[in-house]
Amino acid sequence: MLDTGDGHQVYWECCGNRDAPAAVFLHGGPGAGCMTAHRRLFDPKCWNIVLFDQRGCGKSRPGAAVDNNTTQHLIGDMESLRAMLGIERWLVFGGSWGSTLGLAYGIAHPGRCAGFVLRGVFLAMCAEVDWFMNGMGRFFPDAADRFMAFLEEDERRSPLTAYHARLMSEDPGVHQPAANAWGAYEVACARLRPSSCSDVGGSLSLARLEAHYFVNDMFLPEGYLLDNIKRICHLPAIIIQGRYDVICPPLSAVRLVRHWPRARLQIIDDAGHSAFEPPILLALVAATDALAG
Repeated sequence: MLDTGDGHQVYWECCGNRDAPAAVFLHGGPGAGCMTAHRRLFDPKCWNIVLFDQRGCGKSRPGAAVDNNTTQHLIGDMESLRAMLGIERWLVFGGSWGSTLGLAYGIAHPGRCAGFVLRGVFLAMCAEVDWFMNGMGRFFPDAADRFMAFLEEDERRSPLTAYHARLMSEDPGVHQPAANAWGAYEVACARLRPSSCSDVGGSLSLARLEAHYFVNDMFLPEGYLLDNIKRICHLPAIIIQGRYDVICPPLSAVRLVRHWPRARLQIIDDAGHSAFEPPILLALVAATDALAG
């Protein structure tokens, strides 16, 4: 556990080869947390792999906590962890929200980055948040209908405001049903072939933290990542993007590459958003292999 000094205990772990180049894994959400399978995105002989659960999620404590939980706090946690581990530079690997955090970290600390592997690019633009709340239903209308049906009719004019108010409630009878509805919506839209899985474990941290970041514009000025990408555009990047990613549509990845001459975009034609769809998974492993050493 990394004690942040402001009320959070951040869980972290290392695996792989301690003498190899370092890579840091940034999970999505915000609020999703790491999985043991994320370790396997890296060849353990070639990488010193660092994984951590961002504030409020996974094994970090307190769970689902929004106090002192902003993009800037997470960037600070990454720097504290890097310094504590004695790592000079590391490969930054992030998917979905993890791509946002990875880019923001790189812009803040370009000298600490060796390169990037990004998936399902999210640029923290207001239009992308609006798409998540109101646009994904164009492709998954059944999921969107269930997402909206959870709210009262007068709340549906501003679903983010309504869900945020419920998710911030201290009453489990209020926040947990809202979290379940939010998580089910996201799971339903995450794959090219919709998953029949109804298990949205950890849904409170995922839903509450996503809503917290959404209503606060991801704690970044509009356009901040593209406006400052010049600070890292000298570094190599491999970007993996599902052609039919409805949660983070490919336009954001294309816009990013237009500003980043050393970035290589690979669009996977038979995949959506999830990192664990087989074509995405194979591409991510190939990317970390390509940048090894």
